[in-house]
Amino acid sequence: MKNEIEKKRAKALVVANKELAYQNDEKEKRAAELIIANKELAYQNKEKQNRADELLIANKELAFQNKEKGRRAEELIIANQELAFQNKEKEKRAAELIIANNELAYQNDEKHNRAEELLIANKELAYQNKEKEKRAAELIIANKELAYQNEEKEKRAIELSIAYNKIKKTEEFLKEHIKGLEEMMFMTHHKVRQPVANILGLAGLLNTYLKTPRILKKLVGFIKISALDLDAFTRELTTFMSDLDAKSKINAAATPTENSLPDL
Repeated sequence: MKNEIEKKRAKALVVANKELAYQNDEKEKRAAELIIANKELAYQNKEKQNRADELLIANKELAFQNKEKGRRAEELIIANQELAFQNKEKEKRAAELIIANNELAYQNDEKHNRAEELLIANKELAYQNKEKEKRAAELIIANKELAYQNEEKEKRAIELSIAYNKIKKTEEFLKEHIKGLEEMMFMTHHKVRQPVANILGLAGLLNTYLKTPRILKKLVGFIKISALDLDAFTRELTTFMSDLDAKSKINAAATPTENSLPDL
């Protein structure tokens, strides 16, 4: 009886040992899996740290770029304000040129009227000479008086002819002056408008290519070229206006005033 109990206990002990061995194997497998999982977790944590470092660097770079964009935006605002001021000044100059052209047109009309009056006076003078010649044939006694009057009238005719020639020269100069002003307005409209349009267009493109320094550098170069074209034309226009003003002064010195014209 005692032996049977010991045998049962031995069998139970063998079964328990096998179960314990199985559990130990499972625990070792779980421990191995846990070690692998821990290594994987450590690797993932390391990757996350690397990503965090990269994100921090990217955020710093983005902050720098935003700061640069803010500076560029301020520079563009200043440039736009300067362009607006220049456009306003050009509009003022255009208004002044229109007023000057109107004044020149009025003066030209007045001189044209004076020329017509002189023509009428010349015709009247010719008619009077004919009448006086007829009277001279009929009035022999008044011949000397008439001859004197004819002499005086011939002098007046010469003076009127000289004045008329001066007025014709003045008209020719005014035509040339108006033509020069029209040419100046044409030059202003075409040569100024094109560089300004280029600058405005390139300024608009700057916003598109702010993240592309190479293209941005080219656009800045194009803006510089347009600005140099505008500066060259400004110098050309200044020279042109100086020459036109000099011609005006020369003609004004040679043009007779109302006091120098002979009385009709």
